[in-house]
Amino acid sequence: MYLSRVMLNTSLRKTMKALVSPSIFHGAIESSFDGVRARRLWRIDDLHGKKYILILSESVPDLKAFAEQFGYADKYETKDYSPLLDRITNGGKWQFRLTANPVVSKSHGKIMAHITPEYQKKWLGNRAEKLGFFLDEAEFQTVQSKWYDFYKKNNAETSRVCLLSVTFEGVLTITDADKFRETLCQGIGREKAYGQGMLTVVKCKEIKDY
Repeated sequence: MYLSRVMLNTSLRKTMKALVSPSIFHGAIESSFDGVRARRLWRIDDLHGKKYILILSESVPDLKAFAEQFGYADKYETKDYSPLLDRITNGGKWQFRLTANPVVSKSHGKIMAHITPEYQKKWLGNRAEKLGFFLDEAEFQTVQSKWYDFYKKNNAETSRVCLLSVTFEGVLTITDADKFRETLCQGIGREKAYGQGMLTVVKCKEIKDY
């Protein structure tokens, strides 16, 4: 697995349009890979006053065109993700960040977003065990909540997408290393095509950009 990061240029009209309509970023990210189209995890992050896109993929992308379109020609990089995955062990405590789409399925089949921090935290806490980690309610929180309402094109058809994006930060404890590695690589929840579900971790007491 490989983790890439591209600095975004928010003075560009294309970038600002994509920040409110993430299907644009999705298409551009997939165009950065050769071969069969496959859904990669990605996320928009704010760091030191700058905006970045993180991309997790099974192969190395060619991000030159993406960076020129939405960022800066020389402001992108890709790192091997294997060293971090190899450090995942049971009992390890890690600082984490997750951007996800917390929802609930109602009896009539409609999908509804959890709109309060209380239920957003419960949504994540209820999934932690099967995803290979433990969360203490006092050790994580929601730090951002944002609605997206945009239209996507699928061949000749156009459809509306409305989703709530919530960012969680805090500390987790790994309980099942194999499941947790799978969670890191496959993400959590729905709407991954639109920048949701990507979990990243940093070992407690370490300081890294990502």
